Amino acid sequence: MSKPKTIVFIDGSNTYFAQKKSGFWLDWVKVKYFLEKQYQVLEYRYYVGLRPNDQKIQKFLRKLGKIGFEVIYKQVKIIVDEFGNKFEKANFDVEITADILKNLGRVDIVIVFSGDSDFAYLCQLIHEEGKKIYFFSSKKTLAWELRKASDRFFYLENYLHLTKHKSFVKL
Repeated sequence: MSKPKTIVFIDGSNTYFAQKKSGFWLDWVKVKYFLEKQYQVLEYRYYVGLRPNDQKIQKFLRKLGKIGFEVIYKQVKIIVDEFGNKFEKANFDVEITADILKNLGRVDIVIVFSGDSDFAYLCQLIHEEGKKIYFFSSKKTLAWELRKASDRFFYLENYLHLTKHKSFVKL
């Protein structure tokens, strides 16, 4: 029996904070190996906001490129609220959604690394096309809407064998 076809879409910021809150870091080589045992993965797409001169993230993104990930990025915007507080923003929900819908005809299952509730409506659209959608996120960051709307969801905490440093794990 052939493996189901998929494309993996990774919301870099959301996945970063899911890992940070859970106290461990995924090893993307291990993640690839794990997924490719079960699925025919056509692409890995990693979406991320970049700060000017952030060498650490650029080094990480080069490593992702070397292992076959396509990196989609844009510059982080600085937003100033009505109180003069500054914060960074580089939201990719629209880009991820558009890319998923554009590629839906190529896959059986969509895999998304994110816990963002904004993707709940996307689940409905995918189901209308007879496809499935799975989410990977932490217990602390997976929105209840995705637990309800997705076909399956996976807690990163259950896949500690895919992490870099097991000594950092806090459960």
